[in-house]
Amino acid sequence: MGKHTDELVSLASEISQNVPKREMDMLFAVGEQITVALMAMAFDKLNIPAISLNAFQVRMLTNSNYGDAEILKIETDRIKKELAENKIVIITGFQGVDEYNNYTTLGRGGSDTTAVALAAALNADSCEIYTDVEGVYTADPRIVDNAIKLDKISYDEMLEFSNLGAGVLHNKSVRIAKENNIKLIVRSSMSKAEGTTVSNFYNKCCNLPKITGVTANGNIVSIIGIDIDEATKDKVIEGLNKNNLKFNNLRFTNMQISVTVSENDVNACVRCIHDLFFKK
Repeated sequence: MGKHTDELVSLASEISQNVPKREMDMLFAVGEQITVALMAMAFDKLNIPAISLNAFQVRMLTNSNYGDAEILKIETDRIKKELAENKIVIITGFQGVDEYNNYTTLGRGGSDTTAVALAAALNADSCEIYTDVEGVYTADPRIVDNAIKLDKISYDEMLEFSNLGAGVLHNKSVRIAKENNIKLIVRSSMSKAEGTTVSNFYNKCCNLPKITGVTANGNIVSIIGIDIDEATKDKVIEGLNKNNLKFNNLRFTNMQISVTVSENDVNACVRCIHDLFFKK
């Protein structure tokens, strides 16, 4: 169903290049409802009781910021009633309703945000996010062949990853998980791999800087970790210079180092920095 949103955008663009945001949210809400209904039908074929619910039926209340709404409250009575009847409850992600009963959508990564918000509303201990990768990696495996899957990562590190270009989890979902102390587990829907746990885990040992990974957003390449020190910064600069990778605008905090490179050097820079810390 991944391309369905693109088809909806194409339909809207055939009509106008300046579509009202409220109407776009009405249109986008259709895709999730198709998906949950089909999944409920699939369970029914297997003789498993299930029910699909949309944002109106659950009452997933948001503000009116169409296209990038924030969840304000989730009413759980209907969900708990259906669960009490031993049904699998399948709820539309990515969408909500505002105080005027208009559909809203939550923006990029909205389905992740819905899942974590539901976990918080239901007082769940954890929330599993199934995606097309086996977890969170030290770098984008499409760029770095030897990227390593992380067994666990802290909320703060994952927020840095999400804010700086990593697409595996949206920062809103991580923020909600941190605020409600919900353990996130990112794993693949295509395999039985253990995945990556996002929690309060603090990734520091023996007072040595621990680099968690490398990410890129546009021309900015960043390394993420906990308590990154001057020695780590010097190692990055030395490695980039040794590989003749020109950079500027180096920024350095205790959590992150970022450098700006030319567009043509982004992937090479990511691979270079990754190899500095993860090559065996």
